[in-house]
Amino acid sequence: MSRPLNVRLNIGGRPALIGPTSSVDLSGGWAPSVWLGAPAPGGLALPPANPTMAWMYSPRGVYLDDDHLVAADSGNHRVLIWHGVPTEDEQPADVVLGQPDGTTEGRATGGPARGMNLPTGVLVHDGKLIVADAWHHRILVWNEVPRASDTAPDLVLGQASPTDVEPNRGGECSASSFYWPFGIAVVGDRFWVADTGNRRVLGWDGGLPTANRPADVVLGQPDPTLREENRGVDADAHSFRWPHAITGTDDLLLIADAGDHRVLGWSPHPDKDGPADLIVGQPDFTTVGEWPYGPHTGDRFRFPYAIGLDGGRLAVSDTANNRVLLWDAVPTDGRAADHVLAQPTFASNGENRWASVGHDTLCWPYGVSLHGGALAVADSGNNRVVIWRRS
Repeated sequence: MSRPLNVRLNIGGRPALIGPTSSVDLSGGWAPSVWLGAPAPGGLALPPANPTMAWMYSPRGVYLDDDHLVAADSGNHRVLIWHGVPTEDEQPADVVLGQPDGTTEGRATGGPARGMNLPTGVLVHDGKLIVADAWHHRILVWNEVPRASDTAPDLVLGQASPTDVEPNRGGECSASSFYWPFGIAVVGDRFWVADTGNRRVLGWDGGLPTANRPADVVLGQPDPTLREENRGVDADAHSFRWPHAITGTDDLLLIADAGDHRVLGWSPHPDKDGPADLIVGQPDFTTVGEWPYGPHTGDRFRFPYAIGLDGGRLAVSDTANNRVLLWDAVPTDGRAADHVLAQPTFASNGENRWASVGHDTLCWPYGVSLHGGALAVADSGNNRVVIWRRS
């Protein structure tokens, strides 16, 4: 049986648990409600040799609304769909995409027309299911959220055909090609893609584009053919290292630049390449320090791979610090988070708090989806998705 490469980055040694513990509850009333995938509490549960519709292997993306939960079961190269929000622990998914059935795993099993290779971003918008099939360098679109497993997508963006899977369409970088697209969002009237491997974010006016249509907006690079980290110079308000996730409102666009350990914001939405005017996670636009190698507070990150925004509340998945940070309102002043999930203090960052897996612990949370009083977290290192709710 084949298994993919470890999808967690090798970013150095195990960080230390910094600071004292505290009896003060910093969660803001958020608590785990339902977990899907590997069982907890207990020791780290490894994925089974043969997947099931109830287990996951390193999920990296999640989407939650009133009618669906969608998980990018990245290590099994598939997407799982629950029609209706799950209400029971370990509840099996209703639909699987990217594999011929619920017990098969492997990259592009049966071929790329229906197969996937490390899917990450997942989204439902206007009844359509959208998936970032990252290592196939493309975006897949279903005109309706499938109710049958192994359904082929209706539209492929970023490749010339449903069977092509080369980075940048097998050629040079352009405004219609991708290299590791990890994040997707519809914000306002634009469809956005975090084209991570090309160190940029692409935007299409009018929502989802037709096949082969070039992007209308290219953020992070001065030209659609360029793809260097931070534009080949030091980081600033114009650049990305690893743009990974996108969210926003009608007048605010937020992008998680995971490699520079920060979140960048534009208000109003940019219609061309230009500097961000908001930063979260760094003291300024040129600093790229990662915590815990610096002040251990609630205003610094280490690889923030996911962000969510709903009802004015902001959630940031501070992945390598094994926590989710929450602000009750978008911090325009650089202030620290109001709440922290999965750690006892803002100064703590241990995987599962350096203890056994619990319902309220996290190990490399890679994806978040904030919806009203619910927060779905793709807890990749624990091979599960956990739905937290706010009391």
